[in-house]
Amino acid sequence: MATIRTIDAPGGAHAKQRFDAKSFAANYSTIVIFVVLVLIASFISTSFLSSRNIENVLRQVASTGVISMGMLLVILTGGIDLSVGSVAALGSILCASLLTTQPLWIAIPVSLAAGGALGAVAGYFVAVRRMPAFVVTLAVMTIARGSALIVSKGRPIFMGDNGAWLGDGFNRGSLLGIPMPVILMLLVFVGTAFVLRLTAYGRLIVAIGSNSEAVRLSGVRVTPRIFSVYVVSGMLSALAGIVITARSGVGSPVVGIGMELDVIAAVVIGGASLMGGRGTALNTLIGVLTLGVIGNIMNLLNVPGYHQEVVKGFIILIAVLLQSSFWPRRA
Repeated sequence: MATIRTIDAPGGAHAKQRFDAKSFAANYSTIVIFVVLVLIASFISTSFLSSRNIENVLRQVASTGVISMGMLLVILTGGIDLSVGSVAALGSILCASLLTTQPLWIAIPVSLAAGGALGAVAGYFVAVRRMPAFVVTLAVMTIARGSALIVSKGRPIFMGDNGAWLGDGFNRGSLLGIPMPVILMLLVFVGTAFVLRLTAYGRLIVAIGSNSEAVRLSGVRVTPRIFSVYVVSGMLSALAGIVITARSGVGSPVVGIGMELDVIAAVVIGGASLMGGRGTALNTLIGVLTLGVIGNIMNLLNVPGYHQEVVKGFIILIAVLLQSSFWPRRA
């Protein structure tokens, strides 16, 4: 029977693994930053930890959280999706427009299908035609926003009576005290985490982002998998648009303007690499909550909205800077 030998350190004690501060910061910095921000916010305002304020923060980030899971899949492959905000607007408009004449069970699937179709367009040009994701999704962003403006004729669309459940039952409803939009965000998060951690598809998505050529040479078809993440991103963006419609009661063609900034910021703050191959659903969710807390802090401090956008831009730069400090650069 084989024996396991242990190597003793000088003095007879077993050698102990040293604490690696850099590795700890790389793996847990997102959680640490979030906890620190919560503590700061609780000192700034005594109302921050109130149940009403926490519920408001969670409701505000629900749509961003849904889209962020799709963006995470895209970024894990080494891509980017700039169309998410515009696709959310199209989903919002289509859902509200259909609800004026059609039942809910038709309006929602059609809206999701439209988002998936736009994602398929982006996926085709990125995965099959090998075009840069930045340029392709920028074009899809313009197409989606223009389509939303055409359908709505540039005006908000009220849901009507068919959208009563979406506005009252879903948006105002709760389960075990948790608002339904937040539960939807958590379900999308759990589904994404399950796929990435426990399925071959999820592991291949990460592997493609790390080294797509090696995955291709191993006999795995890379193209369909890259194509699929853009379809998922498009559908989740449309779903987020429906959530926004449920909250406001109207579909608006200006929904999601600049939303891609928030989503990318959340994924990057969560530690995902824009080069692909690194990132987790949990850290992305924490990144979403971190952005929500930052926005809430600035609101409590009465920081103007335009200034908040500047702060978010600097947050992305700092997050990327921390990334390059903690993780070694690829050759």
